[in-house]
Amino acid sequence: MEISCTEKDLLILSKVATAAEVLGAETYLIGGFVRDKLLGRQTKDADIVCIGDGIELARTVARLFDPAPHVNYFKNFGTAHIKVNLSGNEVFDLEFVGARKESYNFNSRKPAVEPGTLEDDQKRRDFTINALAISLNKENYGNLIDPFNGSNDLESRIIRTPLDPLQTFSDDPLRMMRAIRFATQLGFIIEEKTLQAIKDDAHRISIISQERITDELNKIIASPKPSIGFDLLYKTGLLQIIFPQMVELAGAEYKDGHGHKDNFYHTLQVLDNLSLNTDDLWLRWAAILHDIAKPATKRFEEGHGWTFHGHEVVGGRMVPKIFGKLKLPQNEKMRLVRKLVELHLRPISLTKESITDSAIRRLLFDAGEDFESLMLLCEADITSKNKQKVKRYLENFQLVRQRCKEVEESDHIRSWQPPIDGEKIMEIFSLPPSKPVGILKNALKDAILDGDIPNSYEAAYDFLVAKAGEMGLKPINS
Repeated sequence: MEISCTEKDLLILSKVATAAEVLGAETYLIGGFVRDKLLGRQTKDADIVCIGDGIELARTVARLFDPAPHVNYFKNFGTAHIKVNLSGNEVFDLEFVGARKESYNFNSRKPAVEPGTLEDDQKRRDFTINALAISLNKENYGNLIDPFNGSNDLESRIIRTPLDPLQTFSDDPLRMMRAIRFATQLGFIIEEKTLQAIKDDAHRISIISQERITDELNKIIASPKPSIGFDLLYKTGLLQIIFPQMVELAGAEYKDGHGHKDNFYHTLQVLDNLSLNTDDLWLRWAAILHDIAKPATKRFEEGHGWTFHGHEVVGGRMVPKIFGKLKLPQNEKMRLVRKLVELHLRPISLTKESITDSAIRRLLFDAGEDFESLMLLCEADITSKNKQKVKRYLENFQLVRQRCKEVEESDHIRSWQPPIDGEKIMEIFSLPPSKPVGILKNALKDAILDGDIPNSYEAAYDFLVAKAGEMGLKPINS
C-alpha cells in the first residue's frame, strides 16, 4: 500500500522532522494518520511519538511556525498538543508523546506509565491498523514500521489486536467498542479471535465511564451504515450492558398464528434508511428511539393480533431518562428527539385516510420548524420486504408532502401564532394567570386549526367571548 500526503501534510511533517533532528530525538508518525493516509482518507490530525520528551519536541516544532502556535501540555501524562493554522482557515492538530510502556490494574483504566521504545509504544496500541508508524528520522525518513502486519490487515479489511485480544481489552475495555466502531466506520470485519474476546470480556465495559462509552456509541451512530455497529454490539453482548432498553426490542413473538416484526432489526433498518439522507446525529437518535416503548406497550388482542397502542407517547416519556442515563445533553437536542418520537406516527396515519385540511394544519403546527425532520424520519420508517408496498407508501407520502406544502403556503401554520395570545386573553377578561386562560387559549387554537373559524382577530375575539360566556366569564368592556 502507498501513502499519499498533500503538500500541506509534507510541510508540517518536515518541520517535525527538523525539530526532531535539532533535539536528536527519534521521532515517528503513528496511529490514525498513517492508517487513514494508507486508506486514502482525509485527515486533519496526526500523532507524533518520540523516544524522549514529547513536550519539548512540541515546543521546538511550534517555534518553527510563524506565528508560533500555543502549546498545550499535560506534564503528568507527558503529552502536548498544538493547532497549526493553515491557509484557508484550515487547522491541523498535532499531538506529541514520548514513547512509553503501560501496565494496568485489572479494576482501573489508569495505567502505570514508564518511558519505552517505539516497539513498546506500538505494542500498547489497540489494533494492528493503528500500530503502524512512519519514520521522520533523517536516516530512514518515510520508512513504514509495521511489526504486526497492520498494512496487510488494512488491505484485507480486518480489525485485530497487536497482542492477545484478551490482554488488549483487559488493559482498556473501551477498545471493545472501538473495535466495533472502526469496523462500522471502515466497513471492516473483526477477526474471529478478536471478536470472541469481545464476547468473553463484554462485562468489563462496566469499569468505563458513561461519557467515554457514549462518545464511541455516537461515533457508531454517525457512521455511514450504523446498523453494522449495533448488530455487533448486540451479538457480542455489549449492547445488553450499555443500552438494555434497545435489546428489549429484539425478537418476534407468535400467538394464534399472529406475529409481529422484530422491532430491533426494524429499528436498525429505519436508522440506515434515515442515514442515507441525513448526517444529523439527533435525527439518527430519533430513529433509534422511535419504537423504544413497543416492549412496554405490547398487547395481544384476540382476533386482531399484536398491538402497541400509545408507544409513541410512552416512548416520548422515556427519552429524557435514556438521555440522562447515557449522559446525552439534556437540552433542545433531547427535546427535538422526544418531539419526533411523539409525532412519528402522525404523517404515516395521514397516508391511510382521507386527508383533511384540519389534520394537515395540526401536523404542521405541532411539527413547526421540525416538519422536514419529522418527514425524513417517517419516510425512513416505511420498511417491508414487499417492495410494492414500500413503493405505494412512499408515493402516498409524496401526496401528504404536497398537501402540506399547499396548506402551509396558504396558512403559514408552521410559524403561526393565534391572533390573540394568552396575555391578551387575560387583558380582555381581566384574568390572572390561571387554568381558564389555558382553556380559552387552547380552545381558540383548536377552532382555528380545525377550520371552524377564520384566522383573524375579529373572528377570534367573537369566538373567545362566546366560549368565555359558557364558562361564566365576560369581557371587561362588554
